[in-house]
Amino acid sequence: MVWRTGMGKICLAAALALLPAWLGMAPATSRAAGASDPVVASDARLAGDGERTRLVIDLSRAVPLGAFTLADPYRVVVDIPDVIFALPASAGQEGRGLVAAYRFGLFAPGKARIVLDVTDPVTVDKAFVLEPMDDQPARLVIDLVKTDRASFLQAVAAPLRATEPPEMPQAEAAVLGDNRPVIVLDPGHGGIDPGAVNAKFGVTEKELVLTIARLLEQRLTEAGRYRVLLTRTKDTYVSLGQRVRFARDNGARLFISLHADSLGSRDGDVRGATIYTLSDRASDAESQRLADAENKADMIAGLDLSEEPADVAGILFDLAQRETRNFSALFARSLAGSVSGVARMHKSPLKSAGFKVLKAPDVPSVLFELGYLSSAKDLELMTSAAWQASVTEAMAVAVDAYFAAQGPAEGTPVALPASVGRTGGDPLAATGP
Repeated sequence: MVWRTGMGKICLAAALALLPAWLGMAPATSRAAGASDPVVASDARLAGDGERTRLVIDLSRAVPLGAFTLADPYRVVVDIPDVIFALPASAGQEGRGLVAAYRFGLFAPGKARIVLDVTDPVTVDKAFVLEPMDDQPARLVIDLVKTDRASFLQAVAAPLRATEPPEMPQAEAAVLGDNRPVIVLDPGHGGIDPGAVNAKFGVTEKELVLTIARLLEQRLTEAGRYRVLLTRTKDTYVSLGQRVRFARDNGARLFISLHADSLGSRDGDVRGATIYTLSDRASDAESQRLADAENKADMIAGLDLSEEPADVAGILFDLAQRETRNFSALFARSLAGSVSGVARMHKSPLKSAGFKVLKAPDVPSVLFELGYLSSAKDLELMTSAAWQASVTEAMAVAVDAYFAAQGPAEGTPVALPASVGRTGGDPLAATGP
């Protein structure tokens, strides 16, 4: 273009004068957009030995962090804002130096957590995030140094430990006059706790059971005979106690906890679905192993177990729980009979053990292990849409049969005040005169 007039020269000069401002604005806009993008963790690695160990996690941008320690067992907990962990399913399963293993995931809305299981008492020597530089990503760095137990416990006792669990799901208000039975579906694990993992195929228990819970919720809701609630609706962590309280606060008439198991190669190709109810003594060694593993969920998520309330005992509590266990057994048999028509069952499909998540004294509860992620045949079935649809339908049929066999009154165990079971003490004191 040829500028022929004085006005053209003036416009050109003005444009050149404004050019630096325009150039300065463009990066600012770009930076603003980048700041709103989710933070992604793209790689993680351990280095060091039994005296000093470092964990490094690559991030798409820098984030603030907080770190603290927990005892019995020894753990280091790192809290950061919400992060998408684009890491392999096997990440963290193999340790090095002072770190036996680590896990990561969403802990609460807007909050992610990394929990390191450590082999010995440690001190968090350094915990920081490096800004990205040149072609290097931002890096989260945790340096651990071996120490003695006394020093470790002193650090654990320090104030400002952010050990509170995530906000629990709130009870949902029922519409006045809506007397439909409430069914609470409990997709196990979630967030930082993946549950069982098949690293080869990238399948986690937490994702699988949430899918099944969603399908069952849809099927039961469409029937119109029940109010159906979920303890979690996305990939976030909910403590065992919160799951039980959620069922009780909503006056649940049935609680179904969904899980999938996994065994080591030396245990052989164990297959099939199993339904568990609560008991003081496990029905067999396998049931005890599973209960021990499931009851560690809060420890895995980095919660302080020292503040966990003791089990409540008392005449009214025992009476309610005894009746509740009878109803739980009734539904377990109904579920086993229905599911066995469409899915492979374990050779001993009905078992029992002391699962914490089944301990609501007045809510009939079962824990349904859909199968084994460690079994190639079970895994293929459980991840297929056809199998999921068939099992979901069978579960819905079992629910219908369970409630159809009872009148409205006899289908409800002895009701206890919602506060009973949350803290120690005599539950009779909560009932009033």
